[in-house]
Amino acid sequence: MSTVTIAIIAAAVVVVAVLAIGVVATRRRRRLRKRFGPLYDRLAGERDSRLEVDAELAGRERRVRGLDIQPLTESARARYALQWAGIQEQFVDTPADAVASSQLLVIAVITELGYPAEDPAQVLADLSVEHAATLDHFRAAEETSRNAAAGTASTEDLRLAMIDYRALLRDLVGEPAAGNGTSGTEPASVPDPAEGQAADTQPELAAADPGH
Repeated sequence: MSTVTIAIIAAAVVVVAVLAIGVVATRRRRRLRKRFGPLYDRLAGERDSRLEVDAELAGRERRVRGLDIQPLTESARARYALQWAGIQEQFVDTPADAVASSQLLVIAVITELGYPAEDPAQVLADLSVEHAATLDHFRAAEETSRNAAAGTASTEDLRLAMIDYRALLRDLVGEPAAGNGTSGTEPASVPDPAEGQAADTQPELAAADPGH
């Protein structure tokens, strides 16, 4: 076999290897974009390259696979639903306290699921793997919680924070949807804060009067 033939074969092998790597990278990127949704595009706008985004999100997946994440039992789901109902009632008289209680309830659920909750930034990164669809709700609610602690949140801000926390709670307590690695169900056990119960016991949050 001549030197020229060997060189051609070697070049062909390199080309095939490069194409194979490109195909694998493209497939991984499509999978990550499907799983993380708008978060992928947001990170792509913040990072220097999409390769960096792919590596970061794949790293998040590996980390979460190493955690002992377990779905809540039915009794735990019922317990959290009762706590949430009490927090809704609390909102009518003390909305800022209700938002603070909602934040603590979310942390309790996150911890019971098996996520480490000490580092807020790490919590967001970990939750993005299975709960990317509701992460913006969490960010918005957490910002309002900080404003409430500083005394700068309006009653409307607090009401929206309750709705944001409720959206996250529904996602967290739901059974994971089979086969897609995300939580897709929205159990009725976590009531909607904008859906009032009996008027004398559970007024709608949307009707809460900022002046009272």
